[in-house]
Amino acid sequence: MAKKSKEVKDSAGFALGKENYKLMAIGFAVIVLGFILMAGGGSDDPTVFSEDIFSFRRITLAPIILLLGFAFEIYAIMKKPKED
Repeated sequence: MAKKSKEVKDSAGFALGKENYKLMAIGFAVIVLGFILMAGGGSDDPTVFSEDIFSFRRITLAPIILLLGFAFEIYAIMKKPKED
């Protein structure tokens, strides 16, 4: 029988590295921050209209924060883990 000259490396671990998971946690925190910034602005009385729902924070800032958080998540997943 012929011997195999190449060894097959078995790596039964996680698909991503430790750094990837840390970056994903940061991205998740940014996304949660975006949703927190978007919340609120309701009125206590349902018959009264509240202009607070049209604030800069809810209409502009929070969606930008959310998009940055999702983009950071994509980067965290796609980043090649370092070989140890």
